[in-house]
Amino acid sequence: MKRLYVIGMGPGGAEQLTPQALRALEDSQVVCGYTTYMDLAREFLEGKELVTTLMTRELERCRIALERAEAGETTAMICSGDAGVYGMAGPILQMAEEFPEVEIEVIPGITAALSGGAVLGAPLMHDFAVISLSDLMVPLEQIMLRVKCAAEGDFVICLYNPKSRKRKDYLEKASDIVSNFRKPETPVGIVRRAGRENSSCELTTLKELKNAEADMFTMVIIGNSTTYVRDGKMITPRGYVLEEV
Repeated sequence: MKRLYVIGMGPGGAEQLTPQALRALEDSQVVCGYTTYMDLAREFLEGKELVTTLMTRELERCRIALERAEAGETTAMICSGDAGVYGMAGPILQMAEEFPEVEIEVIPGITAALSGGAVLGAPLMHDFAVISLSDLMVPLEQIMLRVKCAAEGDFVICLYNPKSRKRKDYLEKASDIVSNFRKPETPVGIVRRAGRENSSCELTTLKELKNAEADMFTMVIIGNSTTYVRDGKMITPRGYVLEEV
């Protein structure tokens, strides 16, 4: 069987790699991925042929993975977080019609919103929106429109890729938009390298968000109108009525 696994590796550590993902890695002869993700997964890749490309060579990486699978080598494409959330599942499946003999299996992983949310407490208990502030694939105007719509709809908002060396003020722009619909004291959680070594988190407010330190490894979660902080944990009520026992 000609098989290609598209694997969400989660944050990268063994404790957050699913048994399904581990079995797929064990079954694979060739593993393709971005260099940084390969480094995170190194402990699981012994004895595998590794194929790496740089960040801007995603489509090339997908084609290589499909070609190796078509040649009869069981292949894995690894992604951080979940393969279907800003990962490689989409382009692989879009390209798959050129490789009809290859069976593709997408294996889910823990995406940053979930690992970051767990660190903060329970900020995602109600409806939430996930938005990337990277404009490499989407025009900035469209990104900020999505931020506005999510804020207007009172969604908890999870911001991926909040800052980079080239995008220093996008987080500030987003926080200004959300501030038109939320109170200044709205809780905000900032998690860096969630689930990885040297991870950190802090609680702040929407008013202070524009001054926050962030990078491409940071997840920002902006609460909705009901989100609050108690005992250092960020909580968005689901609506359950708490009864005293």
